[in-house]
Amino acid sequence: MRTFLDENFLLPNPAAERLFHEYAKMEPIFDYHSHLPVKQIEDDVNFENLTQVWLYGDHYKWRAMRACGMPERLVSGIPRAASDYERFAAWAEVMPQTIGNPLYHWSHLELKRYFGVNELLSPATAPKIYSHCSEKLKRREFSVRSIIERSNVSVVCTTDDPTDGLASHVALSETDWGCRAYPAWRPDKALTGNDPAALNAWLDKLEAASDHAVSSYFDLLEALEKRHRFFESRGCKLSDYGIERPYAAPYADSAVEISFRKLRSGEALLGDELEQYRSSLLYEMLKMDARADWTQQLHFGAKRNNNSCAFKLQGPDTGYDAMGRFAIGDALVTLLDRLDSEDSLARTIVYVLNPSDSDMIASIIGSFMDGRAPGKIQFGAAWWFNDHKDGINRHLMALSNICLLSRFVGMFTDSRCFLSYPRHEYFRRLLCAKLGTEMEAGELPDDFQLIGVVVKDICFGNAVRYFGMELLEKARRL
Repeated sequence: MRTFLDENFLLPNPAAERLFHEYAKMEPIFDYHSHLPVKQIEDDVNFENLTQVWLYGDHYKWRAMRACGMPERLVSGIPRAASDYERFAAWAEVMPQTIGNPLYHWSHLELKRYFGVNELLSPATAPKIYSHCSEKLKRREFSVRSIIERSNVSVVCTTDDPTDGLASHVALSETDWGCRAYPAWRPDKALTGNDPAALNAWLDKLEAASDHAVSSYFDLLEALEKRHRFFESRGCKLSDYGIERPYAAPYADSAVEISFRKLRSGEALLGDELEQYRSSLLYEMLKMDARADWTQQLHFGAKRNNNSCAFKLQGPDTGYDAMGRFAIGDALVTLLDRLDSEDSLARTIVYVLNPSDSDMIASIIGSFMDGRAPGKIQFGAAWWFNDHKDGINRHLMALSNICLLSRFVGMFTDSRCFLSYPRHEYFRRLLCAKLGTEMEAGELPDDFQLIGVVVKDICFGNAVRYFGMELLEKARRL
C-alpha cells in the first residue's frame, strides 16, 4: 500500500511519474484568475495564525463545516465570531469527515508543502499543528509575497471593479519582488438592471472614478470606456464576466436608452427589457476588450445567493451558491458570431459551471477560431464545483476529444487564500496521469520529449504566449 501524499501521489505509472517530475513540477505558475486581496499583497502582510490565512473567507471550507453541523459562529464568524483557535479546532474536527472531497487532499498538501506537516489534521493533532503553523506564519519568509514567490508564481491576476483606483497595483508595479501582479476588469455590477438601488449606488461610484456624469446610457458607455482605458494604462490585459449565461437578445439603442433612464430613476427592469439592457451592455463591453486587445473571460452557470436568509445576514460569496441550469449554447453562438462579424471578437475563455454543458461549449468554440492566434477561443479550466479529480479529468477529456489539449492555457487558483497554490500541483499531477497512462497503453508515442513539451506548455508556456503579459526576466529564461 502506498503512503498518503507520497512523491508519486495521483501518478499511477512510471510514465506519469516521469512527466510530472521532469516536465511539470518545476514550471512556474501563471495564475491568471484569482480573488486574492491585492492590498494584502501590497502591504506584504503576515497572518497572525493559521485560521486567518486558511479559514477567513474560504467558502469551500465553510460549506463543509456547515454540512457537519458546525454553528455559524465557528464557520464565518457571523453574527458573533468565536476565537481564531476555536474556529480552527472546529475545522480540525471536520477535516476527517472530508475524506472523498478535494478539501482533504488540498488541505493536507498545503500543510505539507508550506509547513512541512506530514501528520493528518484531526482534533488530536490540532493543537500541535496550529501552534507550529501559526508560529511560522509570523516569520518574514511567510509574508504573503514570500508565499507567492516560494510557490513559484510568475504572474498573478486579481479581480477588480471598474471603480477601483488600482493604487495597490501601481505600488506593486514599482516594487522589486519576485512576481508580476496585474488587475483584471470585472464589470458585473454594471449589468445589475434588476436592482436599481444597488446599480445606482455603483453608478455614483463610477461617476466619481471616471469624472464623468452618468445620466444616459451613452454616458454609461463613455464612463466605462474611460475606466477601461485607465485599467489598460495600469497594465490590465484581462477582463472577467461572472454572469449566469450569455446575454444576446436583439435590441434597439433607443429602447435601451429609455430603460437606462428608468433605472436611474429607481425603476427596476424586468423580462425582455432587462434582457435587452444586459445584451447591449455586455456586447459593448466585449467590444472594448477587443479594441484594447485584451483577453476576456466569460464565467457561466452559477446560481448565486440561493439562501435568502443567509444572504441578508452575510452577503454574497459566503458559500450559498450552486450550479445552475441555464440555456447557454444558442445565445453564446449569437454573441460570438455578432462580435466576429464585426471583427470585434477578442481572445476569449469560456467557463461553464454545469458539466452537462462541457461538450457543447467545447464544440462551439471551434466554430470561432480564425487563425490569428493559436487557441484563440478557449474552453476554460474546470471551475469551482468542478476543480476536483473527476471534474478535472472530465475537462481534460473534453479538451482532448473535441478541442486541442495541447493549446490549453492551464489551471488557475480561483481562490481568496494565499495557500491555494498546491491546486496547480494537483492539476499537473492529473494531467501527467492522463498522458502517462496513454503512453503506457500505447495510445501516445513513447516520446518524452514530444509529450513533455505539451505538458510544459499547458503548465506555463501557453499562458505566457496567450495573455501577452510582461514577465520577470527569470521567468522568461525558463
